[in-house]
Amino acid sequence: MSKPKVELINPRDTGLRTFEMKKPIFDNGAVARADQALEAMGDELQVWLDADIERLQAARLRADAAQWTPLAQEDVHAIAHDLKGLGATYGSLLATQIAASLCRLIETDAGKALAHRDPSLARAHIDALRASVRDSINSTENKIGRAVLLALEARVADLGVAPR
Repeated sequence: MSKPKVELINPRDTGLRTFEMKKPIFDNGAVARADQALEAMGDELQVWLDADIERLQAARLRADAAQWTPLAQEDVHAIAHDLKGLGATYGSLLATQIAASLCRLIETDAGKALAHRDPSLARAHIDALRASVRDSINSTENKIGRAVLLALEARVADLGVAPR
């Protein structure tokens, strides 16, 4: 049996090109409609934020029980990563920033090893997230929120375990 002939096709040269990047994808009112939809969901977003904070606290308690082994930190990191991505959508840019700092702390092997030896900084991040959500401190325009965030970020930076 002979093999069928193969034709090499360069996708850059062949195929339909119907998507025109020069035209706007959204009309002028798309962002306004999206903002209105988020505003209408305001109460629901707070419920989701509260649920994520509860999930993070439960993960922290499991990590405490497991003595903050790197494997136990994975759940904490995954939930913090979710909060990093969704905090601003939930209406709390501060939660996004604190969660980002926590992610930087425990995303590398060096950071995980440090948190395994001394989990106090990871716990401080989680406590700060819980307090900021509980007390509706949503931005760094709040003096206390800004001070807490800057202290946490500085401590993570000083440890040298996190990529920037």
